[in-house]
Amino acid sequence: MFRSVLVANRGEIACRVMATARRMGLRTIAVYSEADRNALHVRVADEAWPIGPAPARDSYLSIPALVAAIRASGAEAVHPGYGFLSENADFAEAVAAAGAVFVGPPPGAIRAMGSKSAAKALMEAAGVPVVPGYHGSDQSLAVIAAAAEDIGYPILVKASAGGGGRGMRVVERPDDLAVAIEGAAREAASAFGDGRLLIEKYLTRPRHIEMQVFADGHGAAIHLFERDCSIQRRHQKVIEEAPAPGMTAERRQAMGAAATAAARAIGYRGAGTVEFIAEGEQFWFMEMNTRLQVEHPVTEMITGLDLVEWQLRVAAGEPLPLGQADLAIHGHAVEARLYAEDPAHDFRPATGRLAHLRLPVAGEGVRVDAGVAAGDAVSVHYDAMIAKIVAHGRDRGEAIRRLGAALAATEIAGVTTNRDFLVRLVGHPAFAAAELDTGFIARHAGDLLPASDPPAREEVAAAVLHVLLSEQAAAAADPSPWAMRDGWRIGERARRRILLQDGDERVAVDVVYREDGWRLEIGGQGGEATATRGLDGRLAITLDGRRLSRSVVATGDQLHVFGPAGSRRFVVIDPLAPPAAAEAGTGRLTAPMPGRVTRLLVAAGDAVARGQALLVLEAMKMEHTIRAPADGVVGRLRYGEGDLVDEGAELVELAAPDSATDASNGGGAC
Repeated sequence: MFRSVLVANRGEIACRVMATARRMGLRTIAVYSEADRNALHVRVADEAWPIGPAPARDSYLSIPALVAAIRASGAEAVHPGYGFLSENADFAEAVAAAGAVFVGPPPGAIRAMGSKSAAKALMEAAGVPVVPGYHGSDQSLAVIAAAAEDIGYPILVKASAGGGGRGMRVVERPDDLAVAIEGAAREAASAFGDGRLLIEKYLTRPRHIEMQVFADGHGAAIHLFERDCSIQRRHQKVIEEAPAPGMTAERRQAMGAAATAAARAIGYRGAGTVEFIAEGEQFWFMEMNTRLQVEHPVTEMITGLDLVEWQLRVAAGEPLPLGQADLAIHGHAVEARLYAEDPAHDFRPATGRLAHLRLPVAGEGVRVDAGVAAGDAVSVHYDAMIAKIVAHGRDRGEAIRRLGAALAATEIAGVTTNRDFLVRLVGHPAFAAAELDTGFIARHAGDLLPASDPPAREEVAAAVLHVLLSEQAAAAADPSPWAMRDGWRIGERARRRILLQDGDERVAVDVVYREDGWRLEIGGQGGEATATRGLDGRLAITLDGRRLSRSVVATGDQLHVFGPAGSRRFVVIDPLAPPAAAEAGTGRLTAPMPGRVTRLLVAAGDAVARGQALLVLEAMKMEHTIRAPADGVVGRLRYGEGDLVDEGAELVELAAPDSATDASNGGGAC
């Protein structure tokens, strides 16, 4: 066994790999970009080396920079994590040339599966069932269009290299094919440096099921059962679980045999995942990921194994610790990916600083893999994952209940996240009933992405009680009678109004001070309330005789109220403050986040209709189409293709149709 390992990655996977390496007595070495100088994976490593500027192409994707760090640190092994260069054969060869062991498959195996097109051809030759499609080298529109007609619409356009939903488009009709191919190729080239595409038959109610495989350098190849990854948004996984609900022993054996045949066909070594798509009683090979998967914890929880330890041991030349007959499934595990993103706006990635972060306590049946801590920033440069919340139970029902409780205990302020969306998803009756397929989120969007409702009485009360307790605490620290906040008045108790802003609505709460608490009048309904703050900061509240617990976190003038069903954000309004100026950005088309303009779709003077695409912005590894919020006439285009833009920057001046000179009438922040 080697004595040191460099993790050529960042975030939660770097932290997770180093946890196992440290347990095995290995020296852990991190690498970091300028943006990650103080990142958690840097802080937990035994040592860390700088590898370049913030953009991934200049740091985490720079083979020369990583090789320099390998040589300078004296690392004996290199673990690539997932993403970045984890499936790059050139990097694997560069690691070996630098005198270190690559913790992954041989370069030949990476190349064999690195092209989805070549991989499908290889699997067909090995007798593994493959989704009907076109995987040829001729990338002309005419050839792809002819193949699409033969396959039959709808079809799926996919990047031949890479994964994670990037460079992927669903095409319902022939008229949309050219635009989909252009966009997918552009996104694939940007994300993976390879714009080649393939097409497949798009199945309408498929399940995404994958098999974890492992092989050593002594001829052994096994599978560690399956995972169901059908709950997806934008072709990216959201919830993963193991084993797959409804999986029969016969199908598990058939899929396991196909997966291990795929591994043997390319002389595989180490951890890998063979992904299948299933519908009805049939399943087909999609692709093989020649690395550890994000969702590997659910496999670890049902087998009791540490897959990173297996990776390290196999890379050191050891045989697989167990054979197929030695493996068994114990219980059920479910994983949720906690992202900095805005589900209400098509899961748009979010950035910012984590002003408050409280993750569930790992313990009985709960595991948390995180790559950030409170105070860290979610950067535009990298993936927006905050943590993976994983739960295990004796059966699926218990695992789901534990995951729901863990998500409800999660608190995040400072960055928009999918936390509430995950709470609703895990608690949805259709999810509990295992009605799983890749269209689950779209089908239940009304429940999972509900329109904003007025705040609950309990949420408003918790915010107001936080304000009142904070005032009491400040007064207790100041003995001056002018600082008293007990509401005492000659002849009667004091009365005041507290104003909260909830989105576009203002909530007024009348507070009457009592000797043992307050009377709160919310929405015309009055009730008695008391509150105390525990050592963990949570409020123990009595409202109308009902006892409940809520966490309230203040960030500036904002109050974040966390409850079991979701969270709410209020802004405390100072009634003595001067009226605010008109909201910045009104009447303007602005960048939703920092990014790069990749394509202009209109020109100055063009008349456009509401919803028409104006330009394409690449940010957080994804393409975002900026559309006209109303009919209008394009005025000035403030940026050209290739230009970098900051969040909030005005992109397009859009005038009302009857006034091309008034660019502020037809817009709206996008």
